[in-house]
Amino acid sequence: MVQRPRATLSRVMDDLGSTLFELLAGRVDPATEVGGVVFHDPLDPPVLPEKTLVLGVGVAGADEVAGLLREIGAAGAAGLVVRVPVDTSAEVRRAVADTGVVLFGLTRGASWAQVAALLRSLLGVDDLGGADSETLAGAAAGDLFALASAVSELLDAPVTIEDLSSRVQAFSANQDQADGPRKETVLGRQVPERYMRELERRGIFRELYASDRPVFVTGMSGVDLPRVAVRVRAGDEILGSMWAAVTGPLSPEREQAFIDSAKLVALHMLRQRAGADVERRLRAELVATLLEGGPMAAEAAARLGVAGGPSRVLALAVRDGGDASHVEAELQRVNGAFALHMSAVHPRSAVALVGGVVYGVIPLADRGTAADDRAVAVAREFLDRIGDHHGVVVGIGQPAADASELPRSRADAERALRVLRQGRTQSQVARAEDVWTASLLLELGDLMAAERQEPTGPVARLAAYDARHRGEMVETLRAWLDAFGDVVKAAAELHVHPNTFRYRLRRLSEISGLDLDDPEARFAAMLELRLTPAGTSARRPDR
Repeated sequence: MVQRPRATLSRVMDDLGSTLFELLAGRVDPATEVGGVVFHDPLDPPVLPEKTLVLGVGVAGADEVAGLLREIGAAGAAGLVVRVPVDTSAEVRRAVADTGVVLFGLTRGASWAQVAALLRSLLGVDDLGGADSETLAGAAAGDLFALASAVSELLDAPVTIEDLSSRVQAFSANQDQADGPRKETVLGRQVPERYMRELERRGIFRELYASDRPVFVTGMSGVDLPRVAVRVRAGDEILGSMWAAVTGPLSPEREQAFIDSAKLVALHMLRQRAGADVERRLRAELVATLLEGGPMAAEAAARLGVAGGPSRVLALAVRDGGDASHVEAELQRVNGAFALHMSAVHPRSAVALVGGVVYGVIPLADRGTAADDRAVAVAREFLDRIGDHHGVVVGIGQPAADASELPRSRADAERALRVLRQGRTQSQVARAEDVWTASLLLELGDLMAAERQEPTGPVARLAAYDARHRGEMVETLRAWLDAFGDVVKAAAELHVHPNTFRYRLRRLSEISGLDLDDPEARFAAMLELRLTPAGTSARRPDR
């Protein structure tokens, strides 16, 4: 057992430098670990984890670069990436020297979204808790990037490892030796559609997946270098393929090395897939421990990276109703999408699916009104991004000063979530204080159910009358109270004449004994109605 190497600035340069980055100023310390990747936003400055690599989108000019270097240097960032060309003036070099933040230049043509995805893939090879990991053939188990580079050395050719959908899972560090289509594939983390269609039309995929031998591909439209590919298989399951951009057919020795390497790649891909499952389960357990509180909560908070400062809990679920399997699938999709969203918005956040609810713990800059507004904005932004998921609702708990108060914030979020799931409000997002009364009524209903109590007041007597005579006394009372005693408005709601409605009011008062002029009696009736939802009261049998 050896400790898996963590992603460092030197590794970022080794894996991506020849393709994407160039060192503009500063010294890359091989021991400097990268703690995260964050987009710089001057209008909404992000929370920076320690040793963050900051992507300076739109940052230009020596003064602006120097100012940002000093700003993120004070927060402990490790590096800044800006689009080339960059004026590395004396002020910029002085800021680099003063802060220790390394300045990188991003090549033109690479999109920031692609760069962020590539960097997060490199960072994603680390274990959640920094535990030890086994090695396979000298590479950390599941570290496909290291293995791709090793295979590249054997073949003396740039290599990519792809899944069955031709999505790039890893690539070697020498992609500058490849042609334009390969660089497009690496940057987009996906084989472009036009090449996939041509490969399918020529039957290359069918030939590739049917044979243990490599397939040599030439004559691709717009592709300068031939390709050689071999399938990656574990038992009867085909996991993907490995591709090399070569200058000609492989020698027998290199072809056999390519075949043998594919077997190692299969082991790494299986281990990576298993590791991802284990990591999801571990993260869910850590989040559950954190939200439940207790002696292990502090350790869980530290391992999740949310140990310090105020934070709050968001709880996401799907409104009640629908097929159970559909709801579960929807929750899994929401969990993945919310985790991705929060990793971009709050790098120190923690997201996990626990017990049918997706929980998110997000850090706060403060505990004032701005923090409340920010939490609601984060939830609404996420729902806007997944606009086709109309059944998703988000409850927001009260701010917690530290990890010890998170169980209370979770309880608040769950109470708000319950109100939303039962449709007591049309909103999809609610803070606990926004739905406090509705939540209290639900808890009162729970207490009545636990003690097997049923309403026995005036509304219950009206419900019994309606059940015997097919009447509408309960709905008459409800309409009158909802209209604040406005008979004309209430009669219009029930589509009856105002005189008919007045007659019903007199009758319901006689039947129930309810004094409509007594404010305490009206409040009691309103409370009883809230505990007897519309459409259910008339089904109560007469006693």
